[in-house]
Amino acid sequence: MSLTRKLRRLQPHLLRVTGILVSLCMLSLLIASSVDWDPAYRFTYSWLEYTDADGSPEAVCNCSAILQGDDQVLEHTKLLTFTKDFKKRVQIPDEYYINATQDCRKFKLSRKYITFPLSEEEDNFPLAYSMVVHHKVQNFERLLRAIYAPQNVYCVHVDKKAKDSVFAAIMAITSCFPNVFMVSRPVDVVYAAWPRVQADLNCMADLYNASTTWKYFINLCGQDFPLKTNLEIVRSLRSLNGKNSMESEQMPSGKKWRVERAQRIVDGQIQDTGQTKSPAPFNLPIMSGNAYIVVNRGYVRSVLEDSQILALIEWAKDTYSPDEFLWATIQRMPHVPGSLWPSAKYDQTDMTAIARLVKWAWHEGSEGLLEAVYPVCHGNHVRSICVYGVGDLQWMIGQHHLFANKFDTDMDPIAIYCLEKYLRHKALSS
Repeated sequence: MSLTRKLRRLQPHLLRVTGILVSLCMLSLLIASSVDWDPAYRFTYSWLEYTDADGSPEAVCNCSAILQGDDQVLEHTKLLTFTKDFKKRVQIPDEYYINATQDCRKFKLSRKYITFPLSEEEDNFPLAYSMVVHHKVQNFERLLRAIYAPQNVYCVHVDKKAKDSVFAAIMAITSCFPNVFMVSRPVDVVYAAWPRVQADLNCMADLYNASTTWKYFINLCGQDFPLKTNLEIVRSLRSLNGKNSMESEQMPSGKKWRVERAQRIVDGQIQDTGQTKSPAPFNLPIMSGNAYIVVNRGYVRSVLEDSQILALIEWAKDTYSPDEFLWATIQRMPHVPGSLWPSAKYDQTDMTAIARLVKWAWHEGSEGLLEAVYPVCHGNHVRSICVYGVGDLQWMIGQHHLFANKFDTDMDPIAIYCLEKYLRHKALSS
């Protein structure tokens, strides 16, 4: 029998086998995209786990014992972070990211980015992130990896005065992801001055125009890190029922000078002009808050389009640290989606909001001290803010906040590594 005749006789069988294979593929896709995810299928994601065999210098530490607050392990870990050899081994230079991202597929695989939605619940609730960065590329990349999901959208603002290697490395990283982009209008950020707000505003506008599907906006800086998985963040936001969450309180008398005296930028620093400002437009009550917020899409639309808010923005441009009152004030304008009434009854502190966990030096105290808001910092302080150490982790993961500030790979990379490992395990096993 000729080869041609044999192939003709086999053709129906081949078509049947092909049909079976296609059906099996479709069935596997339906299983993978179902609402009720069977934990039995999670074994296929084991390659995404952070393991001690990954070659990370931090893997020598016992993260489980650290998260349980084992004093002996914590002391050993602290001593390790002080050694020059360890500090040198954990640092990743900017050039690594520039070179590694020449092959984006290999970069995402080696860095274990989660490039598919882990659940339909997350896929149906996309988020928008603004990330304002000026240095420490390693911090930024580890933050991006921790919060990355393909259904979300990310705008990255790099300070115009950042080092060339920082800009090049971050641009190289963002170029590997279709849903991560550099802001269209970067600014020269000045501490405690208007450009810090403008950086977020520019990302807000880009994110609003980039996608119509995201539900909530969250702004971050390069030294933030999540305390929750993406699924936990989604569920926390869904439970808000459309409300926003941020610190927003009556302005303390000691801070009122910030909005009463005009400021200007001179040689990259903010200076008091000595001139008195006019009252806020529309007799708006100016509230006190912080730079970091969790807000719905309607809030962002109001910031970009509402005439009263646009007037408030113009008025705020010559104030001191406008990021610490602008969002909080907008949050108390009753017509803004997800807002609260301006009455003091609706005041919300940073500890009751979910946006950001920050330890201020003057609120810390030892266990048993009733006046303390939280335990003492186990890391270092920068501008009176705790830069977290491994000893802070056990307390932190029990809080309801979505993110915490500050983390620094230069000071305690193990704190970030153990938090990364803890979150990744939760994300893949939940």
